[in-house]
Amino acid sequence: MPQVAFTTLGCKVNQFETEVMEGLFKVRGYKVVDFDQHADIYVINTCSVTNLGEKKSRQLIRRASRQNPAAIIAVAGCYSQVSPDKVSQIPGVDVIVGTQDRTRIVELVEAVAANNRTLQVNVVADIMHATEFEDIPLFSMPGRTRAFLKIQEGCTNFCTYCIIPYARGPLRSRPLASIAAETEKLVAAGFNEIVLTGIHLGAFGRDLVHNGAEITLVEAVETVLAAGVQGLMRLRLGSLESIELSGRLISLMQTDKRLCPHLHLPLQSGADQILMAMNRQYTTAQYRELITNIKAQVPGIAITTDIIVGFPGETDELFESTMNFVATIGFAKIHVFPYSRRTGTPAAEFSEQIPAADKKIRVQRLQRLADEQSREFYQSFLGQKLDVLFDTVEAKGIISGLTGNYARIYAAGNQESIGRIAAVKLERFHQDGLWGQITEYFS
Repeated sequence: MPQVAFTTLGCKVNQFETEVMEGLFKVRGYKVVDFDQHADIYVINTCSVTNLGEKKSRQLIRRASRQNPAAIIAVAGCYSQVSPDKVSQIPGVDVIVGTQDRTRIVELVEAVAANNRTLQVNVVADIMHATEFEDIPLFSMPGRTRAFLKIQEGCTNFCTYCIIPYARGPLRSRPLASIAAETEKLVAAGFNEIVLTGIHLGAFGRDLVHNGAEITLVEAVETVLAAGVQGLMRLRLGSLESIELSGRLISLMQTDKRLCPHLHLPLQSGADQILMAMNRQYTTAQYRELITNIKAQVPGIAITTDIIVGFPGETDELFESTMNFVATIGFAKIHVFPYSRRTGTPAAEFSEQIPAADKKIRVQRLQRLADEQSREFYQSFLGQKLDVLFDTVEAKGIISGLTGNYARIYAAGNQESIGRIAAVKLERFHQDGLWGQITEYFS
């Protein structure tokens, strides 16, 4: 049985797409092994968000070639899409697939094998001409406790720091019937939680019409909840743009407790001048009003976010504006990133680039504030009982998992608890979360 190994860089969408490709190989009789093992085929699913992501992609390609010089190496994902010529020049690369045509991955690998690796296959096409969602079902279930379900592809926001619209192309949405079918499959496989993912998730449905009516993310959420009525215990949303969050979605979160009280709403900056330079389509006032309203309607909700510091033109005063703004919001978790100059984006050519040393200091300051807010969020649940989906064996006798509102909880347990949901009485702080006692299991 030929062996194939995978590795993935980047976002949850990439993780989902790797699982899809794994399934395609499995149904053709291939055995999937760890990437650090000797394999006949290596598939590297790459990232191109930053120059560092591309560098790591190249390193993994070369690592695979060293592990087995005779192996077929297939490179897929965003780096392949935006720089196929560069990827083709890396020694050992046999197959180049971008962010479409993943359904052909096995066929392309086998074509190279049939020709004894004497030809290189490159099927990367202009993604900006893509018009339909590449609907590839999961042929085998992922080996995790929660399942990603990709329902949307492409982005047309064109933030000045971001290469993704050029790597993923225009908006394409998964048909509702396909979403329902995949949900039923995942629930039947025993998954208690599904996470909806997409490159620009809040734009779902803009390219679809159903029974003469426009489709939005709400319809996708309702479809999953209806299809999973016999067993789905949780539905979590991936990252959303704040301006695309509808009142209908918040109402659904209030009425159907399976929809997790957790929203990841990237802020990127707490200074309007920087938001404008980033081509973000909202102001800090709009963002603040939205968060205030959400917290009033859904008590205990976790609002998590992304913030970039050191964007070109961010003066000390503008950074302080971000610090002050964040201090008034109360995030459950903040992912803090130093601005990374990405070749091929408008911001890479902006003047007033910030020195690396200044960015490092700003990251450290904002991270300290983020840690304080996260601790305050966790403290608000001490003494309460929350439901936890356990997903990790941390050490002998210790397991951890996530609540619906994305709090990391630790408890006494073993492998038998992984993938199950239990009520946990929260007692004290522990590592990056809380420690609690399991009182009963629900699944």
